[in-house]
Amino acid sequence: MGSAAEDELRSMGRGVRTIRRTVPGVKDLPVECKKLIDEEGCELVMALGMPGKEPIDKMCAHEASMGLIQAQLMTDTHIIEVFVHMDEAPDERQLEELALARTREHARNAHLLLFKPEALRAQAGTGQRQGFRDAGPVEGRSAVYH
Repeated sequence: MGSAAEDELRSMGRGVRTIRRTVPGVKDLPVECKKLIDEEGCELVMALGMPGKEPIDKMCAHEASMGLIQAQLMTDTHIIEVFVHMDEAPDERQLEELALARTREHARNAHLLLFKPEALRAQAGTGQRQGFRDAGPVEGRSAVYH
């Protein structure tokens, strides 16, 4: 997943400096993300992980998500969470395809967030699903902006 993210960011055409770290598990991601922001000056972080399919794995992923949200609020910096749960696909080949597709789509979103944030507005309300076919907009409803 890390290589796919780096490859996708490089393909976007702008010179994006990447720093890659590996941690023991998803619950270690929040502190590493915060360190990348505080100590390395990262303007955006992608947190990649593949939690297992057992209930304890899902709980750990939720706790990691909560930590990532807290790290974002503490640093005023976006952390793009890219988790692929091991039970999201029926076999190993499809799981790998999902992980790579989701990672690449989130990397494109990260690039837009950094360099063309206004471009994300066109995607709002369109049912984007990273790694899966997009759901499309909900018919008959209009967007409400505040």
